[in-house]
Amino acid sequence: MAGMGRREFLKTLGAGACGAILGGCVSGLNKSQTSKNKPNFVILFADDMGYGDWNRGGHPTIKTPNMNKMADEGIQLTQFYSGNPVCSPSRSALLTGRNCIRTGVINVFFPNNDMGMNPKEITIADALKPLGYSTACIGKWHLGDRPEYRPLRQGFDYYYGILYSNDMTNPDIHRNDEVIEHPTDQTTLTKRYTNEAIKFIEEHKDEPFFVYLPYTFPHIPLYASEDFLDTSMRGLFGDTIQELDWSVGEINKTLKKLGLAENTLVIFTSDNGPWITQNQNGGSAGLLRGAKGDTWEGGMREPFIAKWPGKIPPGKISMEVSSTLDFFPTIVKLAGGNLPDDRPYDGVDMMPVLEGKKGSERTIFYYSAHHLDAVRKGKWKLHFRYYDHSKGGYVVARNWVTPENPLLFDLNADPSEKYDVARRNPDVVKDLISTVEQYKKEIEDKGENKDLIDWFIAGNHQRRTPRR
Repeated sequence: MAGMGRREFLKTLGAGACGAILGGCVSGLNKSQTSKNKPNFVILFADDMGYGDWNRGGHPTIKTPNMNKMADEGIQLTQFYSGNPVCSPSRSALLTGRNCIRTGVINVFFPNNDMGMNPKEITIADALKPLGYSTACIGKWHLGDRPEYRPLRQGFDYYYGILYSNDMTNPDIHRNDEVIEHPTDQTTLTKRYTNEAIKFIEEHKDEPFFVYLPYTFPHIPLYASEDFLDTSMRGLFGDTIQELDWSVGEINKTLKKLGLAENTLVIFTSDNGPWITQNQNGGSAGLLRGAKGDTWEGGMREPFIAKWPGKIPPGKISMEVSSTLDFFPTIVKLAGGNLPDDRPYDGVDMMPVLEGKKGSERTIFYYSAHHLDAVRKGKWKLHFRYYDHSKGGYVVARNWVTPENPLLFDLNADPSEKYDVARRNPDVVKDLISTVEQYKKEIEDKGENKDLIDWFIAGNHQRRTPRR
């Protein structure tokens, strides 16, 4: 398997090989035979929803009764991280279980870019298909809009949605590879995503399925359907969140109605922190410092809820550290598979945490493009460089060659990152620097996806070409 690409790997499984790497021989058996009693998976993924943009995150005027109910029936994590503070890298991290510096998706793709996420990456959908799963991506893709990078070439059986962010020209709606609407009526996107997801669940209720639903909102520009317009005290931003909350409720109601709730792991979280704007369009990171695009906690620590009756105890609030990087290894293991052994992974099995137990100590690496800005290990977070919105640029806190005055925070006591305690904890600083240097050496030794990383560093993603 060493050095084998994603497509070659899947061809091997489909050609009659026993799927030892992904668990179980799948060739020659139909889905019902290979997938009896396998759990279903639904990931609901908001776009730019901040840590403080729902009731349980502390927002006083946005109503989220369905998210609240889901948390009451499952678990809420208070120290959960996205894989990156911006859109495309956070999506590659979720789907592959690998940090952006490994996949090469270190920045945001634009419409008509020549590049996308490397087709040799193995996504959750890729890993589940040989195990008998039907897979759907419904919503915002944002990992490359050329045909070779779209969801149907990344393990998904079905796609419905827009291929990039809704502020990057007026996006088309695609069903699979066909454009079915231009210009897009964005006021109905959340409703249509929800209906498509429900339809897919209903059509595949007798076989295991994976539904990945990356919403378009509350990314700006903001839109809400007529039923939710002017329903929130928070204005249009609140309207979009309350419509997402409705969607969460509808998905869970459907699973219960079909008798699938006890066999389905449902997760809700967000891709990165909220926009900071000069008006009411931006969201809230609550008590956390920072926002979308930076590596303060507000840029990457996100709301998280998971529900699975009978597997996840109800009403739990956990302070264990977890990440979207953990979805891949967790889901593959639950589906009866094993991780491919030809590449390194940054995620771990998070089921102990979801069951309310103590998890393993996690190390979180905070990347901004190809720069490793900060690291968290246990309760400690060390910043080497950081973004200051008031100054409009990066401030270097430490040079990689000559260490000088990094910033250290105890996140258990100071989640707002206000009080630098580096001078009082030199041994902690030394340990975290060593952790980072080891990780950087591993990345350099692997040299994965260097062409895509160099392409981003050169700014090629920002060179927009005419609409095709």
